[in-house]
Amino acid sequence: MQRPADAADLDYGSISALLGALHARKMSASELLERTIARIEALDGKINAIIVRDFDRARDAARAADAALGRGERLPLLGIPVTMKEPFNVAGLPTTWGFPHFRDFRPAEDALVVSRLKAAGAIIIGKTNIPIGLRDFQSYNEIYGTTRNPWDLDRSPGGSSGGSGAALAAGFGPLSIGSDIGGSIRVPAHFCGVFGHKPSLGLVPLRGYSLPPTPPVPGQGDLAVLGPMARTASDLALSLDVIAGPDDLRDGVGYRLALPAPRHAALEDFRILVIDTHPLMPTGDAVRSAIGRLADRLGRSGVHVARASASLPDLADSARLYMRLLNGARSPRLTPAALAEAQGLAAALSSEDRSLQAERARGWGMLHREWLAADAARLQLQQRWQQFFREFDAVIYPVATVPAFPHDHSEPFEARQLDIDGKLYNYSDACFIWADPASTCGLPATAVPIERTPTGLPIGVQIIGPYLEDRTTMTLAGLIEREFGGFVPPPSL
Repeated sequence: MQRPADAADLDYGSISALLGALHARKMSASELLERTIARIEALDGKINAIIVRDFDRARDAARAADAALGRGERLPLLGIPVTMKEPFNVAGLPTTWGFPHFRDFRPAEDALVVSRLKAAGAIIIGKTNIPIGLRDFQSYNEIYGTTRNPWDLDRSPGGSSGGSGAALAAGFGPLSIGSDIGGSIRVPAHFCGVFGHKPSLGLVPLRGYSLPPTPPVPGQGDLAVLGPMARTASDLALSLDVIAGPDDLRDGVGYRLALPAPRHAALEDFRILVIDTHPLMPTGDAVRSAIGRLADRLGRSGVHVARASASLPDLADSARLYMRLLNGARSPRLTPAALAEAQGLAAALSSEDRSLQAERARGWGMLHREWLAADAARLQLQQRWQQFFREFDAVIYPVATVPAFPHDHSEPFEARQLDIDGKLYNYSDACFIWADPASTCGLPATAVPIERTPTGLPIGVQIIGPYLEDRTTMTLAGLIEREFGGFVPPPSL
């Protein structure tokens, strides 16, 4: 069988390019898999991205894919190696969420997303690393150790889908599936120079993505979503088509997916608001200046670019609401003692304290009536965004205030600080604030790499769009990729 001329095509090729090679019989699925496994075994010792490996079953799946290809079968991901973030249930593999006491938990069945990927011909090769409880913008835990950024091993690859971002940047397969409640897809994409898509809330079903040993049941999270990470915008769109759609055990009984087409096909037809600052947190100069240069390039390309709008919802109020909802959504993981402590701390807060730390404290111990009030405020905010998107097609927004930062595993977590241009800020404030507003209001957001710093670190932006108009944000990401570049492999690899 004829081999591709450039081995880099195997390491960093897009899904469509790899499928083309498979269909043209330039390589087999087994050869592609062995190339990927060899690369993981050669390079992942220093990166530590693929922490659960399923190579034997992957080889069986690759042989089955080759047989199917030989029969002329064509599926969206037939023969393509894929990795999964650790919390996804894959039958027979450990699911721990980074907690040592779940070290021996092995689910009996695949998550629905995993089943859909396999039905589309994907070959699951393993799982990627996370922070304990998915709570951090770094990816380390007692079970699997620390994942390092392929661009700079002394820096974080992001979290909580940091192993997925690192794996893509290192060439360990063209697709990884992550999750996002607080930027957990978008930040690793930004830190590692890859693409990631946080879908509209509810677009991708959550069954089989739950804290052990919870049985896999249909349902929708309050903020959390599942989505693809890849090295091209087109691969995001292709894979989202595979995993999206209602759960047939619940909403799928009566509903079918029919996302609207992208608003525009040409870059110059888009109306974009560019935001590079926040009223509650500074944006580091490297990120802010990169966004400014992108805005200038878009303007010169004929795009309608605005830098301010009276119709933009209040970002400060939105961020406060988000911090409250975020910890409310994470509160079921608290032990009874930790919940009682959190409620005590919240009760001691002054009603006039509207700091982000105070809002997170209130979120941990919210009563249901308080959550209902927060949800009502969210509904009002969603309506304001709906009105905003009558004037604009998308918002370009920072993913994080800085590029990938050095590892910091210091405890307590609440005492950490992040350096922004020489000044220290509360770590949680500085990291989580950029996940809003897309997370708060369930909006789609596509992370796309746009530049690198003078020292070589990637910089990305997130493109936020109207609810359920995921094709608009991914299309715009693809147009920016085509005009201004996209993924570039780390030079050290």
